[in-house]
Amino acid sequence: MNKKAASKTPGVRGSRTGRPIMALLDLLGRRWSLRILWELRDAPLTSRALRAACDEASPTVLQARLTELREAGFVELGDGGGYGLTSLGRDLCEMVVPLHRFAERWKR
Repeated sequence: MNKKAASKTPGVRGSRTGRPIMALLDLLGRRWSLRILWELRDAPLTSRALRAACDEASPTVLQARLTELREAGFVELGDGGGYGLTSLGRDLCEMVVPLHRFAERWKR
């Protein structure tokens, strides 16, 4: 394998293979990623509203996660300046809802 081609493959924490499931789990496991997606599940939010919904997360970290989620195709910046889910992001959130229901039952 060409060394130059190998260097273009983004690294995935916890995986030498970089399989899609590992890349997704790596992204979702980063601080605030799931929370951002969860807070955007009902409606787009401005940066300020999203930060408030995320318990005043650091603006730097929040913007880094938003950039990563945008690059992954889950979040988009709307015309009004707010962030919202793409159709792929909505699909992902639909998959998280059963986990949320399970967590609610488990926590009781």
